[in-house]
Amino acid sequence: MKTIISLLTILTLFSFTQKEETSKLSFLQGTWKMETKENYESWEVVNDQELKGSSYTIRGEKKMTTENLAIKTLGDKTIYTATVLDQNEGKPIDFVLNTTVKNKFSFENLSHDFPKKIQYTKLDDKTLFVQVLGDNDQGFSYKMVKIGNK
Repeated sequence: MKTIISLLTILTLFSFTQKEETSKLSFLQGTWKMETKENYESWEVVNDQELKGSSYTIRGEKKMTTENLAIKTLGDKTIYTATVLDQNEGKPIDFVLNTTVKNKFSFENLSHDFPKKIQYTKLDDKTLFVQVLGDNDQGFSYKMVKIGNK
């Protein structure tokens, strides 16, 4: 009986830790603009286990969604899902949060061709540093600035 109670306690604490990771990402809520381009990410908190978002560009007065995004706690993992509309036959690609990486949120899928890692570093309440990395951590990065009041 003690073993079952101990196991349940450990599972509950681990589940709480994963929900906590998702809650830590709630700072993403709102709209973010890439510093050098008319590229945006918009996120909304659905609940303490899920965020939904999209990436889009604005050309003229037209908003063009390029990918749909989600971050969810599923069991013992926090998953970042990207569905790029004109890639991978429109199928979603999952990246798992690597909780051993400190000071940034590193979502990883090392079996994917590119990217293998999508990393968000909160520089302050209004600035994000995003890295999109492939083999040997090669790729590109950019800053995003929060716009609006959220």
